[in-house]
Amino acid sequence: MAGFPSRKRAVKQIPDRLYASPQGQVADFVFNEAVVRVFPDMIKRSVPGYPTIVENIGVIAGQFAQPNSALYDLGCSLGAVSQALRRHVQIEGCRVIAVDNSPAMVERCREYLHAQDSMFQELLPVEVLEANICQLALRPASVVALNFTLQFIPHAQRLDLLTRIRQALLPGGALILSEKLRFADAEEHELLTDLHVAFKRANGYSELEIAQKRSAIENVMKPDSLGEHRERLAAAGFSKVIPWFQCLNFASLIALP
Repeated sequence: MAGFPSRKRAVKQIPDRLYASPQGQVADFVFNEAVVRVFPDMIKRSVPGYPTIVENIGVIAGQFAQPNSALYDLGCSLGAVSQALRRHVQIEGCRVIAVDNSPAMVERCREYLHAQDSMFQELLPVEVLEANICQLALRPASVVALNFTLQFIPHAQRLDLLTRIRQALLPGGALILSEKLRFADAEEHELLTDLHVAFKRANGYSELEIAQKRSAIENVMKPDSLGEHRERLAAAGFSKVIPWFQCLNFASLIALP
């Protein structure tokens, strides 16, 4: 792991100003180097409850992790969930496997995890892979985290991915799935959407930034309703789905085999 930057550089947070200037035509959102540079600030200011979700994924994983099994962070971005898994899981033989298809994310994720290694002792080993999670061969796993990842997967591929995750899960394991939700009730959907916009305003985003980011992401991120998630998880072979967190239109579920 030679050539990593100092700890100071690895944890530096750059303000998100990607959409602060008017853009003639707003391009579709991609997880490129520009996004990677500001991602910690972007996600904190855009997703209500994000730090709580991430930290508690680690806590929940500690209840389901089994010896000599994989703990997957699929769509790991900068590895926040991987770091939480390593902080909270202390089970012999476990290994964290973090996967993302963005080269820029993978490179920075490795830097962040290296910085974590320098701050803590006796952490679980971690492997960071650049790969398409829809094509990844999964090892036997006791915990799989999909933290705001499934919503970026084409609808036609979601059931197959969840089915393969279910097949890889050991008895007694768990999938932790966090997603932005849409709502069948139009009034409920409008209210929670408006409150989410208010959340972003309160975190310093301008009307221009909010509008341009919405244009960039609307063709890329396709949320489902809670009912759709339940139906798909059941079709994939999961026996029980337990919502454990919701803040506005963002939620996290535990799915049991």
